[in-house]
Amino acid sequence: MDDEIYKNGGYFDDDGNKLDPDIIPKPGLCLVCANEDNPYELVLCNLNRLDQVGDDEFKCGSFEQKD
Repeated sequence: MDDEIYKNGGYFDDDGNKLDPDIIPKPGLCLVCANEDNPYELVLCNLNRLDQVGDDEFKCGSFEQKD
């Protein structure tokens, strides 16, 4: 595999195609989660959402209700 495509970082699918995190659908659960604005959780949240695109039900083990 050509590692040159990874030099600028980002998210990639299993075929090496770059994925734009700005167009990942954000489920309603994420909108009421305390981690939504936490920069330390951003990568994990994006990867979790990417993994579940197209699933009937969204699940998140890190969900914390906003105050």
